[in-house]
Amino acid sequence: MGITMVTGGARSGKSTYAERLAKQRGKNIAYIATAIVTDKDMEDRIKKHKLSRPNEWLTIEEYKSFDKIDKELIDKIDLFLLDCVTTMVTNLMFDKKIDYDTCSNKDIDIAEEYIFCEIKKLIDLMEENNKQIIVVTNEVGMGLVPAYRLGSIFRDIAGRVNQYIASRADEVYFMVSSIPMKIKGEDN
Repeated sequence: MGITMVTGGARSGKSTYAERLAKQRGKNIAYIATAIVTDKDMEDRIKKHKLSRPNEWLTIEEYKSFDKIDKELIDKIDLFLLDCVTTMVTNLMFDKKIDYDTCSNKDIDIAEEYIFCEIKKLIDLMEENNKQIIVVTNEVGMGLVPAYRLGSIFRDIAGRVNQYIASRADEVYFMVSSIPMKIKGEDN
């Protein structure tokens, strides 16, 4: 399996399931952690995620520039696990230093192009090196319509990114209350 996507709502068991899949499918695993510390709550969340995964897994704390990952490192890894795409999208959006409440649609298009470029670099890198990757992402299309512009922009970009990843994925799992439902793959 090349690309596996695990999606679902907040606290649906996505990360736990993705980690279980990684343990079953790979021996030398690299965990790509896309979160950055922005406050005490995020610091605590990151700490809990670190404690939940095996010590022998390599951790790459990065949310962009995946094409710059050392080739020797890539060769040593059987499987990559990225957690999570929606956090990555958030970080990439804020890289652009845009005031999303007042910016133009052209500014939003430029930010989205930048985000897609980074996502594409990662997926292309995995395919070019014949590596497995499990990608964790939040399903953003099943909740309320955001009441503010930044939330709507984020939902739209993250939704399109998820569609893109799902289109390139070999398998897609949708998580509900820690129960995985395979929605794309050999059996579907």
